[in-house]
Amino acid sequence: MLNIMMVTLKGIFRDRVFQGIMALAVLFLFIPSAASLSMRQVTELSVTLSLSLISFILLLLSVFLGGTSLWRDIERRYSYSVLSLPLRRSSYVLGRFLGLALFMLLTSTVLGLASCAAIAVSSTLYPAERPVVWGFLLLALVYATLKYVLLVAVALLLSTVSTSFFLPIFGTICTYLASGISQQVYEYVHSPAAAQAVSPMLKQAVTVAYYLIPNLAGFDLKLNAIYGVAPNPGGLALTAAYFLTYTAILLGASILVFNRREMK
Repeated sequence: MLNIMMVTLKGIFRDRVFQGIMALAVLFLFIPSAASLSMRQVTELSVTLSLSLISFILLLLSVFLGGTSLWRDIERRYSYSVLSLPLRRSSYVLGRFLGLALFMLLTSTVLGLASCAAIAVSSTLYPAERPVVWGFLLLALVYATLKYVLLVAVALLLSTVSTSFFLPIFGTICTYLASGISQQVYEYVHSPAAAQAVSPMLKQAVTVAYYLIPNLAGFDLKLNAIYGVAPNPGGLALTAAYFLTYTAILLGASILVFNRREMK
């Protein structure tokens, strides 16, 4: 499993993905200048732009790396060669996931350092009334990374049931979009205002979808980092437990499906 993880990591570097990320990291140099357009909230805008840029890059990585890693192995018949060795399919899937998760962590670390430098420059040039709480910024980065690692597990599960890259990529994108509105839809269909407009069958379908679709809203600590508001420790612990549980379920389902998949 560790060998598969290292091979996955080396393959990502060989495809020059990290070099592309470093090219995007140049955008952090322009954040202090862009944030200076806000005369009163320069530091807050710097934090907002930094975290938004990191989230966008991690989203792209989770969708395209998670959605194509396993598919490319099967398409290039790399999986056939590896699985002919004394290696369990479960170890192969877990090794792929751990390699992708490790690369996401490395990317988040590098981009986090770049964002801290940009925010430090902004706060020095334009001192804010409310200083940056670096601990809350670190928490926001950590939980953003967990959010997109969970999305990688979603993409990996879809890759095990698909014979092309369309379902993993677009399915992961749809899952990400649905996770942003699932809470609002669930609350609406169970509200008194929707009692007459929503049928019981639709209400049950929404409830089932609400519990199946990952709730990624709890991983968003952007407002805490921007305004220096202390997050709820109980909520952080619950979100971390949710991440571990949901990721374990996704990986278990991926292994179960991949074990039953015929390799022709």
